[in-house]
Amino acid sequence: MTKGQKKILIASVAFAAAFGIAPTATAMHIMEGYLPLGFCIAWGIVSLPFLVNGFFSIQKKLKENGKNITILAMSGAFIFVISSLKIPSVTGSCSHMTGTGLGAILFGPGAVSILGMIVLIFQAVLLAHGGLTTLGANTFSMAVAGPFLSYAIYVLCKKCKVNRRAGVFLAAALGDLFTYCITSFQLAIAYPAEGGVMASMAKFLTVFAPTQIPLAVVEGLLTVVVIITLENYAQPELSNAGYLENEKM
Repeated sequence: MTKGQKKILIASVAFAAAFGIAPTATAMHIMEGYLPLGFCIAWGIVSLPFLVNGFFSIQKKLKENGKNITILAMSGAFIFVISSLKIPSVTGSCSHMTGTGLGAILFGPGAVSILGMIVLIFQAVLLAHGGLTTLGANTFSMAVAGPFLSYAIYVLCKKCKVNRRAGVFLAAALGDLFTYCITSFQLAIAYPAEGGVMASMAKFLTVFAPTQIPLAVVEGLLTVVVIITLENYAQPELSNAGYLENEKM
């Protein structure tokens, strides 16, 4: 079996695993039709500039080195697989890992906005996970807000000379948690409680916390494992992406 055939086989196994372990369509991001139309449009508009920036970011990375497509595609597959593992948490949404921290660390948050949106579209169409009407809201929480915080934390940890693997863990875990803070805010402003938006947001966060905090820790650990594996077996690819060069700075 050639190397190319092995890569295709591994990709097909990952794809089959993602479908095989996906639960029923009752567990979702913010599901289809759950947000009022005005909120769907508003979140789509808010996400648009980040997606445009992300497109140019990916274009730049590929112009710098076409081989970046390998790690970029792997980052997208990582997002797809682990964000498909859903734990029902609250009516209209769910708890799950996001996987966006890895891409943010390797390529920056801009590129991840495009990867995340593509994953969300596939999940909405093929897995009934999320929805097309709520695509803008889900994109902003999972593919924009979370990755930007992950990247900021990773850069801050580097500047503060925090252990690199600890920085990767914190970036991935806190980016995951921030995604659900934003999701809770999105649900709260759409359906405020009697005490107002903040009271509603607190209720959503309280329901998410028992499942999301452990999942964030798991995501942080998984991201560290993936980074270590890439450092050991894919140094040329990481070098092409600029990751190893950044680590030497």
